[in-house]
Amino acid sequence: MQAILPDVDSVAEYSEKLFARVCLPVSRENRVIDCRAATKNYASKTVLRGIHLVVEPGICALLGANGAGKSTLLRLLSGLEEPDSGSVFIGGLGFRDHGVSIRRNLGVLPEGLGLFESLTVIENLMAVGPIYGLTKSETATRAADLIGFLDLTQGRNTAARNCSFGMRKKTALAMALLHKPNVLLLDEPFEGIDPASSTVIQMLLSQLSRSGTTILLTSHILSTVQKIANRVVILYEGRVEADFDPSTTEAGVEEVYFSIAGRPQPEVPDWLRS
Repeated sequence: MQAILPDVDSVAEYSEKLFARVCLPVSRENRVIDCRAATKNYASKTVLRGIHLVVEPGICALLGANGAGKSTLLRLLSGLEEPDSGSVFIGGLGFRDHGVSIRRNLGVLPEGLGLFESLTVIENLMAVGPIYGLTKSETATRAADLIGFLDLTQGRNTAARNCSFGMRKKTALAMALLHKPNVLLLDEPFEGIDPASSTVIQMLLSQLSRSGTTILLTSHILSTVQKIANRVVILYEGRVEADFDPSTTEAGVEEVYFSIAGRPQPEVPDWLRS
C-alpha cells in the first residue's frame, strides 16, 4: 500500500486524490467500513469535514490530536450519531434501514465505555449476551473465557463503578468481543491498560485481524500502532491528512504523525526548572 501524505496544494485537490486512492481500488466485497464525504457539526464547530474512508479486514489505526475528530468518527461509524451530510455503510448496509442487523455484527468500545455501573463485571457481560442473540449458556461460557483471558477474575464480582480504570476498560472491551463480531470499533483500547494486558490485547487483535475481522481503533500510543496496524489514517482538524501502510513507508508512524500534527517544543516554566 502506497503512502498518501499531505503533499498537495489545496484541500480540494487532496480530497479528490484521497478519495481515488482509498475508495476506488478497494473491491466492493472488501468495503467493510465505507464512509463517504461525512461531515459533523456541533453548534458552530465543524468536527468532521467531508471524511472519505474505506476500511478492509485488518487493523486500521486512526490517529490524531485531541479534538481531531477521531471519537466523533467512531460514533458515526457505530451508529450512535448520524452525519450531518454524507453517508456511512457497514458491510454495504446503512444504519437507517438496517441498524439492528449491523449492530449484531459490530463490536464497539466507546469513549465513555458504556458500562452498567451498578452491575458487576460478570453481570455486565451476562446482560449484553442476549442483546446479540446469545443464549444464557453461551453467554456464561464466553464471559468466563473473556474474564480469564483479560485478567478480570479478581474483579468479576465487583460493581463496575468500583473497578479501577483499567478493569473498567477491559470489561468494556470484553463486552465488545462477547458476540465475536465481524467489525470492531475501538476507542483507545490501550489507554490505562497495564503492560501485560496491553500485550495480551495486541496479540488478540492481531489474531482476529488474521482471521478476517475488520478492526478500526484509535490510539495515542504510536509505538503500539507501529507494531500491530497494517494501515494508519491520520486526522487533522477534521480531515484525513495521511493514509499509509507503516510496513511500506520509510518514515515511521511517529515521524509521519509529527510531520502533520507538529512536534511540540514548549518552554519549560522557569519555576519548574529549579
